[in-house]
Amino acid sequence: MDGILKLKDRLYPMATPAGAYFAVASQEKTLARRLLSQILRLGHSVPLTEELLAEWCDGDGEAALDTLYRLQRLDFVHGTETPRPTLGSNLESQLPPVLTALSDSGRAMLADDNGLYYAAAGFHHETAEEVAALAGDIISLGRRHALLLQQHLNLGSSAWAVANPAGASELAFYPLYIGQQSFVLIIGGMPRLQDQHFVTLVELLARRYA
Repeated sequence: MDGILKLKDRLYPMATPAGAYFAVASQEKTLARRLLSQILRLGHSVPLTEELLAEWCDGDGEAALDTLYRLQRLDFVHGTETPRPTLGSNLESQLPPVLTALSDSGRAMLADDNGLYYAAAGFHHETAEEVAALAGDIISLGRRHALLLQQHLNLGSSAWAVANPAGASELAFYPLYIGQQSFVLIIGGMPRLQDQHFVTLVELLARRYA
């Protein structure tokens, strides 16, 4: 497949939207998630070599290659021949336009797990505060019932949604775990997570908090 990462070509590694979501959707720090975290933090600026790959995977070169190839087969990573443009350092000013692109209605927010919001697009300030508080309650609820949801019911996602009668999401809450920080991505309307803007959001947060 064109663009798939090959070490011999010294490509710049990049996470796909699916890879970015996998990297931050769980608190479980597997080798695959740790490698994706490094790619999200630094892959835009350094071509990948076997030495760097091993360094990102605790010095185990064989396990690093196995993990990378598995991520490639899942279409979680690919490579580019040129480095991506550097993202600006002002996180607060960059978040609103990125959030806007993640919803078909232009309404999205980023909050922490304590119910405080960092940035919002398409929500009035007072509404954003209340929705962020709701997000904090939902994340707390999810943690209390994690055993039921993830093991007994075998659900692969920790996201929650308010759905309309047709089953479409009208307000969705996606926990994002980055470094020691926990966030909630809140999307009003139909989510657009299979988009480069979602990768940009996770990259911005990873470079600040991972």
